[in-house]
Amino acid sequence: MQKSSYAGNGAESSTTANMALSSRSANEGRAPLLGQFVKITVVVTAYWFISISLVFINKYLLSSEDLKLDAPLFVTFFQCSVTTVICVVLSIVSTIAPNVISFPSIKFDYKVTREVMPLSIFFVGMITLNNLCLKHVGVAFYNIGRSLSTVFNVILSYVFLKQTTSLRAVVCCCVIIGGFLLGVKEEDSAGVLSYTGVIFGILASLFVSLNAIFTKKTLYVVEDNIWRLMFYNNINAILLFIPLVYFTGEFSVVWNFPHLYNGHFWALLTVSGVFGFMIGFVTGLQIKVTSPLTHNISGTAKACAQTILAVTYFQDVKTALWWFSNFMVLGGSGLYSHVRRQEMVKEHNANLKAEAQDAKANGPKKSVKITV
Repeated sequence: MQKSSYAGNGAESSTTANMALSSRSANEGRAPLLGQFVKITVVVTAYWFISISLVFINKYLLSSEDLKLDAPLFVTFFQCSVTTVICVVLSIVSTIAPNVISFPSIKFDYKVTREVMPLSIFFVGMITLNNLCLKHVGVAFYNIGRSLSTVFNVILSYVFLKQTTSLRAVVCCCVIIGGFLLGVKEEDSAGVLSYTGVIFGILASLFVSLNAIFTKKTLYVVEDNIWRLMFYNNINAILLFIPLVYFTGEFSVVWNFPHLYNGHFWALLTVSGVFGFMIGFVTGLQIKVTSPLTHNISGTAKACAQTILAVTYFQDVKTALWWFSNFMVLGGSGLYSHVRRQEMVKEHNANLKAEAQDAKANGPKKSVKITV
């Protein structure tokens, strides 16, 4: 009996030990998963917060009744200056304390500046037109006003890269165009449509697409380093903005601005510049911790949240058709991203299969020795 009792206790102890080990393994498995979930949540939340905040801050700077600063080019110029300063500071800190922060070493190179200039022209056009669109339209309509970038991506990819688009992707683009036109119609019916803002929005969408295409073509100049590209892009932007701000008379507008010596104004302007830098960083980080498709989905959801916040904050009253136009734009954009991802995966798998078949077909031939 004692022996039996001893054996039973041993088995019981072994079972308990196995259960404890399994529990510990499960907890260890859950811990990294939980950590990854928390990391993704923090990054996505940061992206939403920074992106939405930047839109509201820019709207306040560009067209608020409190400031009445009619100098959108100067605002954009200052934001580029802040981004440039941040890049230089981070580069210096990274050199002094590489264990604290990692940032590429930045040294001004005239040759690189010259080669990046074509991209910088489209970059300046993009950020300027974005701010001009935001100046003339409400935050709620801003997403619709700039919604045609996907459509221009398809058109320009065919024009510059000769890339054809599937019927499903074209249908998604048609949905986006339909949502855009319906949104414009509803804004006009409500008596709040700015045709100037709509034109700036269409042009902004065009320049967003051009900027994306030329970014891909220019990255090799900075050894595929997006931070160095940001630095040179903003250096060139500053050089381009100085004559633009001067000839449009905005320097005079700023000089006579009643709040020129107001610390709150400069603090808000600086924050907008910091957020402008951070949106570039957090966008890349979100793509890194998730995927390009998830980033697009997150951006679509963010645009929806931004629209709802704007309508709520400004107490706008919108019709059901206006909301439906937003749904069409957001839905069409999300579906386009999904369709393109499926097509890219299918194309990638087809290429892998073709390469495997070629390797199999050419394999035996490589092993044959020909003797003359």
